[in-house]
Amino acid sequence: MRELPLAARIYVTGVIALAAGVLVTVPRAELDWKALAVLAVLFFVCDSVPAQLTVERARVSLGFAASLASVVLLGPAGAAVLGATAVITGQRFFAPVKRLFNGAQFALGGFIAAHVFALLGGYDYAPGEAAWVEHVIVPFVAAAVTFVAVNLALTTGVLVLARQSTLRAMARESGPLALGCLGYGMFGLLIAGLWPGITIFAPVLVLLPLFIARWALEQAHDQKRAHSATLAALCQAVETKDYYTRGHSERVSRGSVLIAQEIGMRADRVEAIRYAGMLHDVGKLGVPTTVLQKEGPMTEEEFAAIQLHPMRGLQIVKEIGFLDEALAGIMHHHEKMNGGGYPMGLAGDEIPEFARVISVADAFDAMTSTRSYRAARSKEEAVRELRRSAGEHFDPVIVDAFLRALEREGWEPPSPVVVPGDGVAQTTAQDHDDPAAPLRVARDGAAR
Repeated sequence: MRELPLAARIYVTGVIALAAGVLVTVPRAELDWKALAVLAVLFFVCDSVPAQLTVERARVSLGFAASLASVVLLGPAGAAVLGATAVITGQRFFAPVKRLFNGAQFALGGFIAAHVFALLGGYDYAPGEAAWVEHVIVPFVAAAVTFVAVNLALTTGVLVLARQSTLRAMARESGPLALGCLGYGMFGLLIAGLWPGITIFAPVLVLLPLFIARWALEQAHDQKRAHSATLAALCQAVETKDYYTRGHSERVSRGSVLIAQEIGMRADRVEAIRYAGMLHDVGKLGVPTTVLQKEGPMTEEEFAAIQLHPMRGLQIVKEIGFLDEALAGIMHHHEKMNGGGYPMGLAGDEIPEFARVISVADAFDAMTSTRSYRAARSKEEAVRELRRSAGEHFDPVIVDAFLRALEREGWEPPSPVVVPGDGVAQTTAQDHDDPAAPLRVARDGAAR
């Protein structure tokens, strides 16, 4: 608790005090202690094995099912008491204050959700009655949405005040989190529907599909990690061609994501552009190292080899099914708004949005990174070059979005690279990503 900022401490204390006030006032005589005990055991089991979502670092408690079952079976008082049992969890790494806060937010969420359920007529029919299912669906969904909203709002408050996240970041991640919470919460309706016939065995029957759903989400998360590992291996292969570009693909990926989020791309497209940024230079694997390392002006043939690297990149990764729209970004990230880019000479809106985004992130990182032939430029110099080239080389809308994100999020340029003196490290002599230092090509005996 002492590690939290003062505002976060006041907030946590206030939430816990509010939940305690609710629990003190609930009429204990109205509680169904048998049902409460069964659901409490179910909550403990489920909350001890949270499900991993595809969003990194995001886990969802399976206890949402028990909590929402208590909304239907126990009413506001019982839902509040059950939620308070979240202070007892099998997740041993939780600090005492976090346990108390979790118990408070589950208690408040259950209490408020049960009142919404009552307001919409959810208690007019008892589970087991013929008309129960058709009359309870809308009140239950409303209660589930309320329960999830309260929990996410309380969690957002403490994370923002503790400076562990921002409102913007939480807004981005809340969608997948809310869907995961609602998905598990709907099992609560199944528990409530089965309860009249088999009582205490209802939670046991629901555990199997509940844990199958958890397993499926874990598989999706593992698959996503495998995808990332595969792409990281390709990036490493590219960066062995030039010691100075180590980390470049990862930084371009990050910059592309910042732009995508700034211009309001959907979450699935943000994920796709993250992959595109990582793989934008994979076509360098098909460019002879002698061309990349050439110091003087290039011949027409050598320059053509450079111009073809986006197409070679597409050939390398086109069979990777999950890349989807990322392929267009890889193929066209060297096109220019004035039509003077490559490989297709596209102009303006002909250039895919992914490619226009990656182009800006790629150029900025190239300019602010050390190369074999020059030191890194300052962020201010790179920003000036982006502004100067907006409209001709880069999409002005994308440039403005990147600069806004840059001002808000900051940018940590890479540390100066020290090339080992073992003769193994390879470095390029020119940089096709740097708009301030175009490649030199010998034409008709003259260098251009």
